[in-house]
Amino acid sequence: MWAYEGFFYQIYPLGMTGAPFENDGVLNHRIKKIEKWLPHLKKLGVTAVLFNPLFDSDTHGYNTRDYRKLDPRLGDNKDFKSLVKKLHKNGQKVILDGVFNHVGRGFFGFKDVLEKREHSPYLSWFNINLSGNDAWNDGLWYEGWEGNYDLVKLNLSNEEVVNYLLESVRFWIEEFDIDGLRLDVAYCLDQNFIRRLRSFCDSLKEDFFLTGEMIGGDYRRIMGDGLCHSATNYECYKGLYSSMNSYNLFEITHSLLRQFGPENWTLYKGEHLLSFLDNHDVTRLASVLTRREHILPAYTLMFGMPGIPIVYYGSEWGINGNKSEGDPALRPAIEEPSWNEITDHLSKLAAAYKDCKPLFYGDFKAPVLQNKYCVWERDYERERVFVACNIGDEPVRAYFDAGKGELTDIITCKKCSMDGGLEIPPLTAYILR
Repeated sequence: MWAYEGFFYQIYPLGMTGAPFENDGVLNHRIKKIEKWLPHLKKLGVTAVLFNPLFDSDTHGYNTRDYRKLDPRLGDNKDFKSLVKKLHKNGQKVILDGVFNHVGRGFFGFKDVLEKREHSPYLSWFNINLSGNDAWNDGLWYEGWEGNYDLVKLNLSNEEVVNYLLESVRFWIEEFDIDGLRLDVAYCLDQNFIRRLRSFCDSLKEDFFLTGEMIGGDYRRIMGDGLCHSATNYECYKGLYSSMNSYNLFEITHSLLRQFGPENWTLYKGEHLLSFLDNHDVTRLASVLTRREHILPAYTLMFGMPGIPIVYYGSEWGINGNKSEGDPALRPAIEEPSWNEITDHLSKLAAAYKDCKPLFYGDFKAPVLQNKYCVWERDYERERVFVACNIGDEPVRAYFDAGKGELTDIITCKKCSMDGGLEIPPLTAYILR
């Protein structure tokens, strides 16, 4: 599976391109702005781009009106088809945000129910009580996602609904040639629906990739044979920045040992979770870290741990964004990308990551673990790679069995002697081969 050896990049297009929050219905070809980012993506080493919602919606993209029409604030279907072709030519796969748990109040089926009530052929597409009422005084009650009634929950037990969604996916594959889906709030989706979707996608395109949003609980509820290939690793997202802020690398390392360690009872050995340090729903890495100097070590650990690394647009050069200021602060308009020491480090990480089988598929061990420094070991087919990190302000010396000969940091090509242990400078992380 190509995704297991990939470096992903996430874009929230309505925000990045500066679209108005409310859907004004005015056709504006803003999505063409993303074409200016293609050289940046190539230089960064990105192999796949994840787009958050693109289709016609009421406001933020997750309250869909029409699954088969690009949001007019972004452009039309021809614009997106052209962009996908250019991304493919640029060396990137394309993954879309599949929002299948709910729709917006502007969705054609729900509007029909509001107008025709019990006579609407779409009544059973939703969980509706015609004897109740809602905040809009519609004269009926309906189930919203987690109490958010601008997000009307779909009835995924209804075969017509499932077929409509599957045919929409067929349209995306056949019309746009997409390569994968990220399932929004996958933890809410019925497992039978995920199985139907996986089988359907497999029948349409070889190596079509499915990942799902899991915030907590057992990721195997949505991931595994016949289900998604991957899931968002929120446990280690929190562990990475929290370990930096508390100078306690035991937190992230113990999470990784619990998930991927050498013992038989580990949870996700052999799986490929989606590894991230921020996204469109959480505070940016540069804002959540106590010290900006920890950004580079944090990204190095993300690339060195088991999983598929993904970076959120703008974070590759360290922009700020705090969740306490609302979602718009996390999803800003950016006309063109920037490049600095963070971006440079990420591009070197991507180059080091490419074709490094132990980082894609290797076992996980932690031969050295202290509060402020650690060494992880990734083994695959008799090849070993070591991830060494020091988040403190003083140099440290780590002792572990690295075999014979010197090691090379594949990020910088620096030679590292093992005589008397490995010296790790302050605020530094290596990937050693």
